[in-house]
Amino acid sequence: MAQGTVQVTHGGASRWRRRSGEYPTLSAALEAAGDGDVLSVAPGTYRENLVLLHAVTLRGPEGAAAGSVRIAPLDGVALTVRASAVVQDLYLEGADRAAPALLVEEGSPEFSDLRVHTRSASGIEVRGGARPLVRRCTVENPAGVGIAVLDGGGGVFEECEVVAAGQAGFSVRGGHPRLERCRVHHAVGAGIAVTGEGSGLEALGCEVYEIKGSGVQVAARAAARLTDCSVHRTSGDGVTLDTDAVLSLSGCDIHDIPENAVDLRSRSVLTLSRTTVRRFGRNGLSVWDPGTRVEAESCEIHDSTGDYPAVWVSDGATASLDSCRLHDVPDALFVLDRGSRADVVDSDLVQVRNTAVSVSDGATARLEHCRIREAGTGAWFRDHGSGGTLSDCTVDGVQTGVIVTKGADPVLERVSVTSPAEAGFYVSAGGRGTFTGCRVTGSAGFGFHVLDGCRSTLTGCHTERCARGGYEFAEDGPLAEGCTGDGPEARLTAEAGPGSAVPAGARPGVRTVTAVQAVVERPAAVPGPVPEPRAREAAAGAGRGAGEVLGQLDALVGLDSVKREVRALTDMIEVGRRRQQAGLKAASVRRHLVFTGSPGTGKTTVARLYGEILASLGVLERGHLVEVSRVDLVGEHIGSTAIRTQEAFERARGGVLFIDEAYALAPEDSGRDFGREAIDTLVKLMEDHRDAVVVIVAGYTEEMERFLTVNPGVASRFSRTITFGDYGPRELLRIVEQQAEEHEYRLGEGTARALLEYFTELPKGPAFGNGRTARQTFESMVERHASRVAQLAEAGTDELTLLFPADLPALPAPC
Repeated sequence: MAQGTVQVTHGGASRWRRRSGEYPTLSAALEAAGDGDVLSVAPGTYRENLVLLHAVTLRGPEGAAAGSVRIAPLDGVALTVRASAVVQDLYLEGADRAAPALLVEEGSPEFSDLRVHTRSASGIEVRGGARPLVRRCTVENPAGVGIAVLDGGGGVFEECEVVAAGQAGFSVRGGHPRLERCRVHHAVGAGIAVTGEGSGLEALGCEVYEIKGSGVQVAARAAARLTDCSVHRTSGDGVTLDTDAVLSLSGCDIHDIPENAVDLRSRSVLTLSRTTVRRFGRNGLSVWDPGTRVEAESCEIHDSTGDYPAVWVSDGATASLDSCRLHDVPDALFVLDRGSRADVVDSDLVQVRNTAVSVSDGATARLEHCRIREAGTGAWFRDHGSGGTLSDCTVDGVQTGVIVTKGADPVLERVSVTSPAEAGFYVSAGGRGTFTGCRVTGSAGFGFHVLDGCRSTLTGCHTERCARGGYEFAEDGPLAEGCTGDGPEARLTAEAGPGSAVPAGARPGVRTVTAVQAVVERPAAVPGPVPEPRAREAAAGAGRGAGEVLGQLDALVGLDSVKREVRALTDMIEVGRRRQQAGLKAASVRRHLVFTGSPGTGKTTVARLYGEILASLGVLERGHLVEVSRVDLVGEHIGSTAIRTQEAFERARGGVLFIDEAYALAPEDSGRDFGREAIDTLVKLMEDHRDAVVVIVAGYTEEMERFLTVNPGVASRFSRTITFGDYGPRELLRIVEQQAEEHEYRLGEGTARALLEYFTELPKGPAFGNGRTARQTFESMVERHASRVAQLAEAGTDELTLLFPADLPALPAPC
């Protein structure tokens, strides 16, 4: 057969039709061919627009190399099929941006081993009533859609591959195709897109990956079913549903998604079974809007790479999880907004860095027979209208078992919390909650910690081995009936109301309350399931007058400008107090301060003295100092930061809250850092309790300037900034002399001069600690003195007390 010719083997019923012929062009061969004829095309490039109107077989020659027959017209459709033809082993090229390379309009043709390379509207387009069977075909179309099924088209695509598409890899609008073991990759917009009412798709064993956009999109009343499919490595969401879309995922694997693994909204419905969602940057399941719902059974969601909840339900949507497992995520389930609901049955929520279940803004969550382990907080019902039910659930190895705050009112039945690092159940800020048959075992804090007079109801609850006590209740707090706890440390006492009684014969070490109001033996001071305070707290000098404290301030080495600032502020407060006593208006003086400067310049000491001065003037009740830093205020899970900040503020009530290195609460690359929550909480507390606590924030000058801009309310709360300058050599020498005098040492001949030279030459890099450096220098001299004197057989008073230049440590290397 000559190059560029077409051999036609006629296969008609009549004997005279069973013959062969050769034609110079494909068009001529097709014109002569009829149903059943076989057209074998010689290798070559055919610049023709072919139309198949009969049930013929069109194929490349047997044994020829792949792609040896190229159908490549200069414009228009390369191949149009309007019959149940068979097309094999051809290479189709399209150059018309307005037309597909292969157009299938009628019949049930069969295509196999085609390669479509085009820069046109679509590589393969199926429309009308066509139902092709397409096997092992490859489509590459960097300019448009890979494969499009439109307007009632359908068909089956087996082991096909879209290797590149400038738009969707596989697009369905009004059609109903079936994909089996296909691959779609390097597409733009979506790997598979199913859009429009009446559109449907079924995919079995397919893979969608390397998509610049979403992996699978189903929208505008379309429906799809994916079974044993994989979606991964997209730049957008893995799977999206929008506007009454319906999708079923069974046995699928969605992974390595930088955004939401699955996002659905606008009344869409998603059903998942035996599906895995892993390594996603935002939500594993993101469910929005009234009427939108997801139902998941035997699914696994894990290994989040971002800082977002694994399952997010909001704006009135609903989610149902049955026999699912969520693990290694920042938050497992977050339900918010009135009308939103989540139902979780027989599921595991494990290794959750923050909160396993959060319910907010009037949402509802129902958990039955679930297991929560290794989480920051087991469940948190956050605010008014938020509630739901936890029944027959276990919570183990968490910071706090269940938190109820700000008017939330859940029902908890037979919930067991084991080994929490803080409280088992914590209620504050107007939270309520009904607790029936709940248990706390092995808490490092309290079993039940109910603050602020919250009117929770406890019935038949029990605590065991709770380090700080089984129950900690504020006065006029919850109602408890039939609750028990072991050990003498149980803090539950009974305040009998009408008709109430503490049963006689209660077991020793167990306090039982029946129909009574529970109160505490000592009032709870602060809200929050927090560890024992790590912050340092310094008591004010008892009864010292302002003059005495100011005298101690004046005795500090250096700090002349600081002393002037504090005296000026103190004078303003004192005169204001006297004017009020005289019936005159007093100028408003904001007492909160910013201390800036390097470490070791006396900021903490001055803060402590400032608190004492204000107490002596009657401005503060106690004047004590509570010193905290970021680690004391910022929690490891959502919500614990606000609680820790409230707790620190409460301990400082009547005194000074000193926040060292405050700028660490707002790092420059903070992202979703919880430090901002501490700042927001602090600003509100300063406003709500403006006369109860004086707040001083301290840190390096430049960093503190940035800190004052992180919240609009921060700068307005702090009226005055006091700068602590670095100590000079003579001031450092004076500190060493004071240390020596205090510890009964003396500086020998030449030692003061040697120290002055030492501090002059001492590198002033980041490690320089000002007064701390002077004290460390003195301690080093004492150690070297001890090593020297210990070698003497006998030592008199001079030998035991005199420090010489030889006792000075070596100068550190420059930083």
